[in-house]
Amino acid sequence: MIQAQATARYIRTSAQKAGLVLALIRGKDVNRALATLKFTKKSVASDIAKLLRSAIANAQQKDGFSGDVDRLFVSACYANQGPSQKRVRPAPMGRAFRVLKRTAHLTVLVSERPEKVVAVGAAGEEGAPKRRARTGAAKKSESSKRAAKK
Repeated sequence: MIQAQATARYIRTSAQKAGLVLALIRGKDVNRALATLKFTKKSVASDIAKLLRSAIANAQQKDGFSGDVDRLFVSACYANQGPSQKRVRPAPMGRAFRVLKRTAHLTVLVSERPEKVVAVGAAGEEGAPKRRARTGAAKKSESSKRAAKK
């Protein structure tokens, strides 16, 4: 099973906002994840789509890759906090407020789904489970037996 990752560092968004978009694509097939990112109304979605395409390209370059991109899926994706740029904003009465311009490190990990292994055998013989007779059937009481005799 092939795994490949791509990391984008110092992306100008907070890790919390990026994590919301990454949660949308976690566990999905790569084609479906790209379609989801295309129609997501967050500005970080374009950065994540670019990162996902990079992870797909990294997987294609690995030895042992089957060549079928449709078997790739997003196995893990996360956003770590990067360094914050500190800026000063003027405030009333000669004061100053500090503004934190946050950055994030985004990581997307794609993996190849294993091929489905189908057991070879006669489908008619072992396909359906055999039904057993009920073992705890209620015994007829003696009064019901007498009523049946009459």
